[in-house]
Amino acid sequence: MLQDLRLTEDESPVYRRLADAIAERIAAGTLAVGDRLPPQREIARALGINVTTVTRALSTLQEQGLLEARPGRGTTVAARDVVERPGFVSAPSDQSGIIDLSVNRPPTSAYLDAVAALLPRLSKDRHYAALQDYHPPEGPLWGRAPIADWLKAVAGDGDPGRVVLAAGAQHGLDCVLGAVTRQGEVILADEVTYQGINALCRVHGLDLRGVAMDRGGMRPDAFEAACAQLRPRAVFLVPTLHNPTTITLSEERRHELAAVARRHNVLIIEDDVYRPLADDPPPSFASLEPELTIHLGALSKCLAPGLRLGFVIAPRPITGQVAAALRINCWSISPLTALIGARLIEEGAAGRIIDIQKQELRQRQAILSEILGRFDIQAHPTSTHAWLRLPEPWRGAGFARTCLERGVAVLPGDAFAVGREPVQHGVRINVGAARSLDDLRSALTTMAELLAAGHLQLPGFV
Repeated sequence: MLQDLRLTEDESPVYRRLADAIAERIAAGTLAVGDRLPPQREIARALGINVTTVTRALSTLQEQGLLEARPGRGTTVAARDVVERPGFVSAPSDQSGIIDLSVNRPPTSAYLDAVAALLPRLSKDRHYAALQDYHPPEGPLWGRAPIADWLKAVAGDGDPGRVVLAAGAQHGLDCVLGAVTRQGEVILADEVTYQGINALCRVHGLDLRGVAMDRGGMRPDAFEAACAQLRPRAVFLVPTLHNPTTITLSEERRHELAAVARRHNVLIIEDDVYRPLADDPPPSFASLEPELTIHLGALSKCLAPGLRLGFVIAPRPITGQVAAALRINCWSISPLTALIGARLIEEGAAGRIIDIQKQELRQRQAILSEILGRFDIQAHPTSTHAWLRLPEPWRGAGFARTCLERGVAVLPGDAFAVGREPVQHGVRINVGAARSLDDLRSALTTMAELLAAGHLQLPGFV
């Protein structure tokens, strides 16, 4: 189990080298779920280190969700469903002294201001009385129609019959997978991609496989090869301001990928939640291949994640299947959420909020470019996040840990990896997450110092 355990010979703290060595054995499968580690004193004696160092290393691994300690059972390797992915987080941290750049959140209070103005008027709305009733699983027509009209140039041609309302894009994706896939089928995705697809594929018993990328996104030749070899049911793509890399697929690349999907009859699941933030994005897959594409959107990234309003736009036969899956899941979404979203869109407030968010994101991306521009960073002027490829000697998880010790939270590339293949050493930086421009500048300056110094040269790492 831990026989012949050897620590790397570098100047990083001993507890961290021990934690990394154990984590590597867990990743390799040498340590399996449920395996019990030897007593801390035995580990300390075997390695010639003190017990407090072992305690600190095991505590670090518990915080990462790799180990768990229970009375009477000792320390064991945790089940992988204890955490969804390394570093997976779904809400910003309120921990004192931490500038959290790990979660996508609105950079302004524009949504709160708009809702504050809207709420006093809702009781006078013609649909207010319907808020206490059940609704069809696809959502009320008065909630779907504004979405369909808003996105008629992107997907669905303005037909509300092709729209299903969901409690966010993740919920919509869950219902899509439940509707169009069967257990054991293969789903393809970029080799690094949105974290939520990993968890959902595990829940649905699907075989998620990564497809090689370049700086333009998923490679058509790699997609072609994967289709021929694996016969996938669907491909999951984030084509605009990709999470985490910010890549926007060019129109040419979209046509190439769509042609491959058409040849192999592979459904395209298009997660386009960032599209409203992009300036003049290329045509959607839903407009290029309307009968083969299931388009996912939400107001989470462009307005606010707390609204929890997402939508699925698909060919009518698939729309019915998605609605049936949603009915089993939760019957229907909250009509109050649908009414708020509908009014924000119809009254033009949604567009104004997006403009305000984009203006703020431009300022934040400019600060990012100013401080980290000399490093290998991929970004976009109105993206909520950026992707930093790390220079030697940094690795993703190690850099994220060191940043956290210095009061900055970011997500490492491993959190976005599909499968267990090695991923590029990088971190996602959420520029919109900082509570202020000053906080953002402070956090990025700390990261720049770490990148420039290299962890072997930093004072205090002995």
